[in-house]
Amino acid sequence: MLLWCGLLRRKVHSQRQCFFRFHSSVSSALMLEDHVFDESPKSYANFFINMPAPHVPTTRRELFPLVARVFKSLSWTVASEIRFGSWVESHGFSHSVNCFRIIIHVFALAGMRLEVFALLRDVVGFCSEAKYDTFELFSTLLDSPHHVERSAVVFDVLIKVFASNSMLENALDVFVNAKHVGLEPDIRVCNFLLKCLVEANRLEFVGWFFEKLTAFGPLPNIYTYTIMMNFYYNDVGCDAGMRRAAVMLGKIYLSGEKPTVVTYSTYIHGLCKVGCVEAALMLIRNLHYENQPLNSHSFNAVIYGYCKRGEVCEALQVLDEMKSSGILPDVYSYSILINAFCMKGDVVKCLDLMEEMELSQIKPSIVSYTSLIHGLCKKNLMQNAVDIFHSIDASSCKYDQTVYETLIDGFCIQGDVDSAIKLLKEMISNNLVPTAFSCRSLIRGFCKLGLFHQALEVFNTMLQDGIWPDTITCNYILDGSCREGHFKEALTLLEDFQEHGFNLNPHSYNAIIYKLCKESYPERALELLPRMLKRNVIPAVVNYSTLISGFAKQSNFKKAVILFTKMVKDGISFNAATYTILISIFSRNRKMHEAYGIFKEMRERGLRPDQISYTTLIAGFCNNREMKKAWALFEEMSREGCLPNVITYTCLIDGFCKSNRIDLATWLFDKMNRDSVIPDVVTYTVLIAWYHKHGYIDQAYKLYDEMKAKGVLPDDITHMVLGLKAGAIQEG
Repeated sequence: MLLWCGLLRRKVHSQRQCFFRFHSSVSSALMLEDHVFDESPKSYANFFINMPAPHVPTTRRELFPLVARVFKSLSWTVASEIRFGSWVESHGFSHSVNCFRIIIHVFALAGMRLEVFALLRDVVGFCSEAKYDTFELFSTLLDSPHHVERSAVVFDVLIKVFASNSMLENALDVFVNAKHVGLEPDIRVCNFLLKCLVEANRLEFVGWFFEKLTAFGPLPNIYTYTIMMNFYYNDVGCDAGMRRAAVMLGKIYLSGEKPTVVTYSTYIHGLCKVGCVEAALMLIRNLHYENQPLNSHSFNAVIYGYCKRGEVCEALQVLDEMKSSGILPDVYSYSILINAFCMKGDVVKCLDLMEEMELSQIKPSIVSYTSLIHGLCKKNLMQNAVDIFHSIDASSCKYDQTVYETLIDGFCIQGDVDSAIKLLKEMISNNLVPTAFSCRSLIRGFCKLGLFHQALEVFNTMLQDGIWPDTITCNYILDGSCREGHFKEALTLLEDFQEHGFNLNPHSYNAIIYKLCKESYPERALELLPRMLKRNVIPAVVNYSTLISGFAKQSNFKKAVILFTKMVKDGISFNAATYTILISIFSRNRKMHEAYGIFKEMRERGLRPDQISYTTLIAGFCNNREMKKAWALFEEMSREGCLPNVITYTCLIDGFCKSNRIDLATWLFDKMNRDSVIPDVVTYTVLIAWYHKHGYIDQAYKLYDEMKAKGVLPDDITHMVLGLKAGAIQEG
């Protein structure tokens, strides 16, 4: 008893020393003193009467019977009577932490880890909030420098407490100090800390910690290697991550550890993530051949990998292979495929997959239903989408925000804003809060109907309700304002959006730039570029392309070329549209050498010319009477799989007519019909004009009658060529 009382009077000499030392002799003495564990008030009174007067306030005496009760009962109910913060408030930190230390070690010696975790979490939480140096807790909680092995459980749990509270440096400090005093933390605890480091993306610690485990112990096990494998795929570049993960798999085999189904699944998932889907599938086949563990997650990763690449047929074959391997597909397997086929627009296949799920007694998830509804909305099958939406009631799924907003968006795309609003009200009545996405859908729906004021009302309501609009929503409002002709209001909105911290991009400004250029004010539009830079929005190719097009339409070719040169200087990557605009500028100025040079540069940069690019250049050569070059481009266009349109044919026919090669012109006209490219009024008029000019009047009228018979209405130019009145269009 004197030893126990002396223990209570011991002082703290330094922060790095323990406040009290709990020796095995103390616990033995206490266990022999049965009266100490008598919980009656009388026994407590006798206990304190026989004690020498302590050098602590009398209120502290309440703590020691509580400690004694914990010794006797090992009861968490008793230990949790007072929180650590309350103890500190009434008894001081030093006294409180030592009493907690004793109780913690009692539970640790009894193997009661959950109780130790709860007590340590209480201490750590208080120290963290009180700004106490939590790095000192290691020495504070050490049982005895002579019996450190008794502290092993405590420090295992302390590492876990620090790690679970994102105090990762503290957890690593406990690991280092434990190793320093000769303790080896449990590998399971180290794995938990390693996993927390990975999830927190603490790259500077992950590799270091793994190396320490490998070099000094505890030796990594299969779960350690699996965590590291997952880390390499997620946090290292694609190629480097794949190489390191492969090395890690080799280390597993060398260490004698046996890979688990999770290990293989992680490796397969990583291969798919870096695009090696075929390699992942080959590994699955080899594992199946060798009777190694496989699960649905491995196959799902490959299915998702193929779907991500748009190869849905291959993904479907993997599903069949999965079933033939004896691995049952789960709801995720089907959901991935349903979403992929919906993105492809194949809703029939989606419905087949849903039916297959039901036959296999796999209940579709809300994600499956949402994907199907999205696919039906894309195909304009709104009634079917509504039917699927209502069928969710009969399933065990619970409506969520996403499925509501998917259908709302579908209604808005169709311009059915009334149905969208009705569904939004139903969503709110089900305690689901609208997001920026649903508001954006409504704004888009109103803008599509030309109801800009209603769109603006939704936007203002959105702000009042504290819903932060995204960039696309802001762009809809800016574009709608420009379409209404409210330039000043649009500029004011632009400034307001920027001042309030809304994220704007080059497209936000382009709505105003486009409108000003369309209204023949490209100079005013050009003034927006410095304003963009001032707001840290870097002008993009779309802004320059719009401006170049605007100046080109004003025949200000010099300004357009200056802008193009500035794009080159600023290192802005061009797109096909920008090059086509430049080709058009030079072609209209009959500078075909420069126009063709731009065309070649476009191909050299890896951009594939489209129908408009080819047609623009062909038209330029035809106007310049350079028919050989035009014809060579026409043939190249066909070889490249870029189908000529009616404008392409008409330009060539007009060029051959002006070169008096009516034979080639008529051959092209016949080819148009063979290729199912329908001639328009301009095509017919070009040929009619040549026949009429060269005295082939009968042939000219024959074409005139043919065009009317095919439903192509002659225009005033056609009638003028034939010397007919405009009213002749009503004849015959």
